[in-house]
This record gives sequence, structure tokens and C-alpha cells, in this order.
Amino acid sequence: MDKELKMDQNTITGIIGSGAMGSGIGQVAAMAGHKVVIYDNNTASLDKAKASLQSTLAKLEEKGKIVSAAEIMGRLTFAPEIGALAPCGLIIEAIVERLEVKKAVFAEVEALVSDTCILASNTSSLSITSIAAACKNPARVMGLHFFNPAPLMALVEVIPAIQTDLVLLAEAKALIGAWGKTAVLAKDTPGFIVNRVARPFYSEAIRIYEEGIADMATIDWAMTTIGGFRMGPFTLMDYIGHDVNYVVTETVFTSFFFDPRYKPSFSQKRLLEAGWLGRKSGRGFYNYAEGVTQPQPDTDDYKGKIIVDRILAMLINEAADALYLNVASAADLETAMTKGVNYPKGLLSWCNEAGLSTCLATLDALYDQYHEDRYRASVILRKYVAENKEFIF
Repeated sequence: MDKELKMDQNTITGIIGSGAMGSGIGQVAAMAGHKVVIYDNNTASLDKAKASLQSTLAKLEEKGKIVSAAEIMGRLTFAPEIGALAPCGLIIEAIVERLEVKKAVFAEVEALVSDTCILASNTSSLSITSIAAACKNPARVMGLHFFNPAPLMALVEVIPAIQTDLVLLAEAKALIGAWGKTAVLAKDTPGFIVNRVARPFYSEAIRIYEEGIADMATIDWAMTTIGGFRMGPFTLMDYIGHDVNYVVTETVFTSFFFDPRYKPSFSQKRLLEAGWLGRKSGRGFYNYAEGVTQPQPDTDDYKGKIIVDRILAMLINEAADALYLNVASAADLETAMTKGVNYPKGLLSWCNEAGLSTCLATLDALYDQYHEDRYRASVILRKYVAENKEFIF
């Protein structure tokens, strides 16, 4: 790049996609003082986004959290024509998670904007390198992965493609900080940090359920009451939606060359096939129809601790392996899981607290029982136990 990424009040931010994520990122940028163009060729979606943002900002003004909703709305332009993105200095794409669609959009947008415009994708699991390859100047492409809802969630994963001009990373992190968010740096690997490390929270919970060790309500109870998580895995999957959660799992599994650690489940796939997407459709793992009595958990502390220890060991192992393979620094791994998915503590800190040898013993016992690669312990965990070391941040 001839020029560094420099963001000030005069820089226009473009958002591609007016769904919940796109409009949420647009709100964040506008509240930080930037002019924002939200582009979507679906005018109904644009109108819905505009009305939703007006309502949200009016409520924030009423609560005294912002001075003027009208002033912030005045910075937002809702455009049905892609040409409206031409004057933007930063464009963030937040559309459907389909690689070929994203590549086509990036190629089209690159032809419209200046040579110094930065192009970013909000993809949660697709290759930034593949997206960048669609551009004539891939050095200006990176990933900026916000979490839903973007105005409330603190974390943004900054992901360089292998082609990205690395001078942009410090500028991107500074921008994210100016927007009131916390940036972590992640290698361009499937799922980046959060969607990679968090997979066992869902998949191991489903495995325990499928084996008949405990029902969904009991697993959710154990993970919240004993584990301290804000939501149990089945409640959270229903909240996220199986059309999103399952697809991310399947994408990560495929992208990791079918590593069994990320293997999806038939239980969740069948829900997706049935259209039981969770809360949004009224039924998922749980039935949300009016008058339905929800199942009650077995609140046996001994069983609950076994469930928590098993899922937690798998989560810790995933975080340790991400560190071992230089996906992110130890500090960024801790930040990502506490601010990106609101875990009660960082997984590496949790491992230190529980004892690395205890975590390793849990994983080795599972491997001895199942003889599945799913339960193989990370090299770094085994190495640190042998050397009597702990994780350092």
C-alpha cells in the first residue's frame, strides 16, 4: 500500500449488507462519528434496517446514552445502488456466508473505489486469503470479524490474509479501539479464534446427550450452575440458530480437512433439515411454543461436575492447540473467549487454575475410552505438563 490506513471524521465507511450484522456495524461506526453508507440491493431490507436503527437510537437517546439520535442518523446513508460506495475509505462486507458470492462482491467493489480504500470481510469462518484473491490488489484486504449484536459485543477479530499489507494491522486495531471495541489478532485459519475454540462447547455437549449420559436440560444446568457459563450449550445453539451454528461447525470441519475434533452431529443436522432452527422458528432442541413445559434438569452435582470437566477439558485443549499453532497469542486467546463469547474466564487461565496435569488426564482418559482422534491432547499441553510449566500471558 502506498498509504497507511488513516481513519478520521472525514473518512466514509461503507457497509455491504443491511442485515442485523451489517446495520449493527454501521451503527457502531456512525456513533463513533463517521459518515456511513449501508448498501443493499434489497430495498425492503434497507427500509427495515433504517427503521430499526431509528428506533434503537431513539431509545438510546431517551436513556441518555447518546446526545442526539437525529445527529447519528444524519451520518447514515441507505443506498440500493452499489455505486454509492465509491467515496468510501473503508468497506466492511457483511453478507451471506458463501465464498463465491463474497469474492464476486469484492471484485465488483474494488473496481468502484479508490486505490487506498481498505476492503474488509466480516466473515466468521471463511478464508480471508480466498476472498482477497478475487481482488487485483489483495494487499488491501483483511478480515474484521464483529460479533452479534455488534453494538453490544466488545470483540473484533482482525485477520490478515497472507497477501495483506501488514502495516494495515496496527491501523485497523487503532480504528477498532476508537470505535470502542477490543481488537485481537488472529491467523487466517478456519474459525479464526472464537469460532474455532468454541466448537467443543456445542459438539461435546451434543455428544454427551447422544450417548445418553445426560439430557439437554441437565447439560445446560451443569454448564451454567457449576461451570459458570451464561447460557448452556443447547440454549445457546437455539438462540444462535441452527442455520448459523451448524453451518459454522460444518464449515470449520470441512476446512480442517475433516479433522474429527470438529465433526458435526446428526442431531443438529436433523433439526436444520426439519426447519427447527431454534428460537427464531419456535422450536429447536427445545420447544418454545406457548404453554409448553420445559424439561427439568437432574441437579446431581456429581454428574454435573463430570459433564463440566469433560466439556471444559475439550475447550481448554482447543485453546492450547490454537496457541501451539500460533493462531493467536495467549493474551488474545484469553481476551477473545471472555469478550467474544462471554466465558467466565479465559481458557488458558482456567487450565492453570485447574492444573495442566488434571486437564491432560481428563483428555487422556477420554482417548483411552473412545480411541478417537477427537480426544487427542495438544502437544503443547503434554509438553508443558512434562516440563511442569503453566501458560503465561
